[in-house]
Amino acid sequence: MKMIGSDYVLEAHNIYHTREVDSGGCFNGAGSSALGLKGVNLTVHSGEVMAILGSKGSGKRALLDVISRRADGSTRGQVLLNGSPLTKALFQQRCGYVTQSCSFIPGLTVAQTLHYTPTILSGYLKSSKVRQVLADLALSQVAHKRVEYLNISEARRLAIGVQLVRDPVMLLLDEPTQGLDPLSAYLLISILSNTAKKTGCGILLSLEKPRSDVFPFLDRALFLCLGGVVYSGGTRAMLEYFHGIGFPCPQLENPLMYYLCLSTVDRRSRDRFLESSQQIEALVERFSRETPVSDGPLNNMGSGKVPLAYGKPGELKVWVMLYLKLLASTFSCGLTGLKSLFMRLILLPLAMSLMWLFYNNVGDDAHGFFSKNGLILNIIGLSYGCGILVTITLFPIWRKRFAQDIPEGLYSGATLLIAYNSVSIPFSIISSVVASCVIYPILLDPKFPNGIVFAYLLVALWSSFVLAEQLCIAFLLVVKVPFNVAITVTYILVISMALASGTVRSFKGLQPWLQDNTKGTHTRYASSLLHSIAFQTRKMNCTPTASVICPKPADFLHERLGLADPDETIDIAASCAFAIGLAAFNMLLYLFPMPRCVKQKLKD
Repeated sequence: MKMIGSDYVLEAHNIYHTREVDSGGCFNGAGSSALGLKGVNLTVHSGEVMAILGSKGSGKRALLDVISRRADGSTRGQVLLNGSPLTKALFQQRCGYVTQSCSFIPGLTVAQTLHYTPTILSGYLKSSKVRQVLADLALSQVAHKRVEYLNISEARRLAIGVQLVRDPVMLLLDEPTQGLDPLSAYLLISILSNTAKKTGCGILLSLEKPRSDVFPFLDRALFLCLGGVVYSGGTRAMLEYFHGIGFPCPQLENPLMYYLCLSTVDRRSRDRFLESSQQIEALVERFSRETPVSDGPLNNMGSGKVPLAYGKPGELKVWVMLYLKLLASTFSCGLTGLKSLFMRLILLPLAMSLMWLFYNNVGDDAHGFFSKNGLILNIIGLSYGCGILVTITLFPIWRKRFAQDIPEGLYSGATLLIAYNSVSIPFSIISSVVASCVIYPILLDPKFPNGIVFAYLLVALWSSFVLAEQLCIAFLLVVKVPFNVAITVTYILVISMALASGTVRSFKGLQPWLQDNTKGTHTRYASSLLHSIAFQTRKMNCTPTASVICPKPADFLHERLGLADPDETIDIAASCAFAIGLAAFNMLLYLFPMPRCVKQKLKD
């Protein structure tokens, strides 16, 4: 375990960063570039709190992104931890970063959210760490409160706690007091200061409008303006430095805000803009000239080796944490848990029960054959529709959490999908079994139950549900709005049903090339399986009369599907292969890095 007295030093030397200006989409090129940071230097020691101060657009977030190795664009300079280059892997292993866009899984309590954070700790040590973090962040009183009911101050402290459970040596925070009232902001900064002193964790946070009451908790300050450094160093030395260059802070003024205003371009008029810009350029140049920083590290502890107290948790352990988190969210007491259980267990059987209103008394005459054909269309369509609705309702929050966790390097997209499918697939099987029991008496004579036929029906319903679910998951990787995903997947499946199900149009009415292409769709095999159930595996009760025509099942199947005797074995294998194959494809798809434009949309 990292000792309180461990000495860690984070250094940034001569950082220049050119950021890419968003061009508005993935297909509009790289866009233009702008110099975001110009020769930035800083040093943070263990147990210290350093504030990065500056107005909007000054480069605060860019600096944090450069240190955390998340910045897009080109970067020059050195970022070191105890004299070793701070690589992305090393930052993920030993440091933490709390961003503004941090979300939690609804249905979980505060304690569960911390406990299910993947770390190398387990058992008693993990529970002790969680209790310690709850106490340090003043969250013990809300430990059993569900995260969706937290106020903004509690949610902000919980986001910090998720990082502190991992025991980082350096913690970065992007505008942690934004949106907080003065009392909550004071509480948060004081907690961070106490945590830094108690655990030896170095804290680097950005502030836009610092209050005077947080000044005593800050050990160091860095003033930025348009990417340049106006001052970087200790807060006590700051007063002496500015006094020495002719800018003493008035006695009753907040020194942080006073020097922040001094470091801010005045845009109220053209003359003030030019005057303030020249003054800031002079301040940046003077600080750079009077406080030169060497290119070498200030701390050469351990010959450039970082003592690693903890390693990265293994994939199996991370999967277990994600799986337990999914279960806890699903079975939570509250609206979130009830909604999840309803969507996963009841929605599909409920949809199938609607078929009793329209197809309860369907005969085996010619009209009945076409009615059963319409029933098959509805069964497939409702199975697809339920899969779409369940996925766009339940998966987006996990997609958002995944997009936020990617920079942490805690788990891959495949690990997330394995955990999600480990919960989703058993629920979908149970739901499909119940739905099959509901629809079975309509398709077959309940007086003569047949287990094999029931299995055919189960495979058709389950594979249709899972296929729609996995299609939505695939599109949710690149499309932010779930409703747009639902429309896209619905459009694809409607076309598939219209061409390949044999219910909307018979195969004889299709061009030969279209008939061949339908073999590449799941709908063809699921529909063939249901047609076999409805027309081949049951005894037809129809007596021909002058007004009643009793068609032969083989002739009807040949007309609708182009096959008089469908092969159920092929249909079952193909239906399951489409569903399981798409799930496997999604795991590979989620292993590829997201495009920058997609990551930007999903993390907000």
